[in-house]
Amino acid sequence: MIEQNTGTRRQRGNQGEKLAIHALLGSKKILYLISLLIFFGLWQLVHITGYHGQSISGPLQVIQELVKMSGDELAGHTIFGHLWISFRRVIIAFGIAVVIGVPLGVLMGFSPIANAIVRPVFELFKPMPPISWISLAILWFGISETSKVFIILIGALVPLIINCYNGIRVVDEELYHVIRMLGGNRRDEIIKVMFPASFPTIFAGLQISLSMAWGSVLAAEMVGAREGVGFIIIAGMNQNDTAMIFAGMVIIALTAFAISAGLSYLERWICPWKTDLN
Repeated sequence: MIEQNTGTRRQRGNQGEKLAIHALLGSKKILYLISLLIFFGLWQLVHITGYHGQSISGPLQVIQELVKMSGDELAGHTIFGHLWISFRRVIIAFGIAVVIGVPLGVLMGFSPIANAIVRPVFELFKPMPPISWISLAILWFGISETSKVFIILIGALVPLIINCYNGIRVVDEELYHVIRMLGGNRRDEIIKVMFPASFPTIFAGLQISLSMAWGSVLAAEMVGAREGVGFIIIAGMNQNDTAMIFAGMVIIALTAFAISAGLSYLERWICPWKTDLN
């Protein structure tokens, strides 16, 4: 009898441990933490062992470099100065992309005639990455700020047009039928159906566009830049300083994450009717 009770307790204890482990693995925060620990562990392992005989800075060295650059100037700016310069370029290019891309994408989705005229030309330029425009940007604008904003604009414009176009095209036809049955006219279809139904997709396009604009910073700042986050990476490459290169990459990644998180919060506030896939 005592042995039976002991066995029952052990079984219950094992079940409790399994439930605790399952609960931990079911938590997104725990899984995020595990993912980061694995990533940094592998990074540290590559740092210790090297890669084909090449020295690669580890996470601690990159953190030390970030701390150093936050106080020491590189080409007349601390890391915050370079970050602001890159961010300013991105915001200018993104603003121009919104002014051009949103109306053009909506027009292509709304009007078959506009789509037939614009889409063939758009399809020709869509596959071209921003870096392929560097030579033309220098030829047209020199190495001024305009050339850098132009390259970032190219990166931001394409996904914005595509999402705005798709946002209009995927609106359920039944919604238009309902508004007509209720006595609505064409203006009601546009204001009360088309824009509210397509806005989540358009807003997703804004998020992707801003992320792509920020991702195009390095390509833009290859054009004779002496300041900016992309310049930090290029300077690290010229000095064979992997810690500086990784520091620049970390700044780009963290800023992109902050922008994405901010836009996600703004999206939940502006269009709460959007289905949450998380």
